[in-house]
Amino acid sequence: MAEHGPDSVAFYVSGQLLTEDYYVANKLMKGFIGSGNIDTNSRLCMASSVAGHKRAFGTDTVPGQYEDLEEADLIVLVGSNLAWCHPVLYQRILAAKSARPGLRIVNVDPRRTASSDMADLHLAVAPGSDVALFNVLLAQIAAQGAVDQSYVAAHVAGYEAALNAASTEDASATGLSRDELQAFCDLWIRTEKVVTVYSQGVNQSSSGADKVNAILNCHLATGRIGKPGMGPFSVTGQPNAMGGREVGGLANMLACHLDIEEPAHRLAVKDFWDAPAIAATPGLKAVDMFRAVGDGRIKALWIMCTNPAVSMPEADAVAAAIEACPFVVVSDMFADTDTAKLADVFLPATGWGEKTGTVTNSERCISRQRAALPVPGEARHDWQAVCAVAAQMGWGAAFDYSSPAEIASGASARPACFPPAGHAGSRLFGCPDPGDPGAAPRAGLRDGRTAQRIRAAGIREKSRRCHVPSGGSSLRSAAGAGPAGLPRTLRLRGACRPVPSENRRLRGLAAHIGESDSPREFRCLVRWPAKACHLPPPHGELG
Repeated sequence: MAEHGPDSVAFYVSGQLLTEDYYVANKLMKGFIGSGNIDTNSRLCMASSVAGHKRAFGTDTVPGQYEDLEEADLIVLVGSNLAWCHPVLYQRILAAKSARPGLRIVNVDPRRTASSDMADLHLAVAPGSDVALFNVLLAQIAAQGAVDQSYVAAHVAGYEAALNAASTEDASATGLSRDELQAFCDLWIRTEKVVTVYSQGVNQSSSGADKVNAILNCHLATGRIGKPGMGPFSVTGQPNAMGGREVGGLANMLACHLDIEEPAHRLAVKDFWDAPAIAATPGLKAVDMFRAVGDGRIKALWIMCTNPAVSMPEADAVAAAIEACPFVVVSDMFADTDTAKLADVFLPATGWGEKTGTVTNSERCISRQRAALPVPGEARHDWQAVCAVAAQMGWGAAFDYSSPAEIASGASARPACFPPAGHAGSRLFGCPDPGDPGAAPRAGLRDGRTAQRIRAAGIREKSRRCHVPSGGSSLRSAAGAGPAGLPRTLRLRGACRPVPSENRRLRGLAAHIGESDSPREFRCLVRWPAKACHLPPPHGELG
């Protein structure tokens, strides 16, 4: 830092961290080192949803909660194979449908997946055509007179522009028949209590933010948002993606959902932390961060609780960049991950079952977890490692935390400018003291109508925008494109076996879990990046 400046260092952290780990890492990088160069693997899963939320609501606001799934009369799954990726949530929906057989479920996915088994209607859309589908729906909402005119007039900006763009959509881009489109639009429009659940099939796309806004537009135009049993619902791709976003764990944001570009927000956070500096501009985001590592701009890199040499786009280039970086620190449970093998310093870290702290789920409910296992050997919690490094750098007094409860107390307090102008009401942190084993939740914490729900009182207070997806025609032309430099016609329609996850922090000690143990699996080499993955045969046979 003395030779190359604060922007020569970077942290790459993880949605598998607890919120307390996230908080101290973000505090050290942005408030004391003075750089925005901290980003997370949650970027790969949730950045599109964050951008869509901010464009529509002015803040990264989730307007729904899990109870909505049990109160809805229609659930639309978009790009979300819940049966595999969110199995507990999948079982909750199954239970709701069993209790109320009239609950209808639509699954929007190019493939028929395990989640299609519970669906009343499966829409096998063309890959990447989600914007087209929901633009068609928005146009039909207007054509059938289903727009909530009073709601739009009072609370929504940009409706006419969004409708004009949607009205020019080519319905054939969806790959669906006229009858399929009409059945879907009629069902959605005629069912007031509708929840649209979306996940990585929407987010992980070159047009992901536009897909998010196309979904949000339909709920905003009908006023089906901020009410029980209705609204758009982003389910996260990382266990604590929400917690990281709340404490500013992305390169382009500050704690409490404050904006790094706003001088007043920066000053408020700097004063709150009593920090010697504050990042003045957004740092490098995940992909750009590793490109900066590769071209030598980043001289020192600390990777926590993730395995980017496997999980990042262009993984081979990322691994080469890490290997060439002058100084790399890796914190992980296992020293034999692809990334850990490239480290100059390896710090043994605890896994989630050995930690106490908090996480935030998709509906923004903050949960406390308690360690189930003792800390092994010389392993440390990630927050302890960060605080120890901060102390060695001369900032020990600002990182003199003795427990995750102390960190949680600081993280849940708010700078003086929160909520900032334009944000949708105060964030309610009704959280018990994590350090008190017998603490009961504060009144309302478990009451969906009070502390947890950002409901009509919050959503309706502020003007909402119907976002016009930028360059509608270009979205369609880009929908089928593969990675740069590859033929457009190259598509992988199977699904990688969910074994090569970020690292083994969530896989326990099953060292051989990645080995094929099923005769129904075969190896397929996909050269973007050149990593092998297991794929199930499409119909049980190899052609």
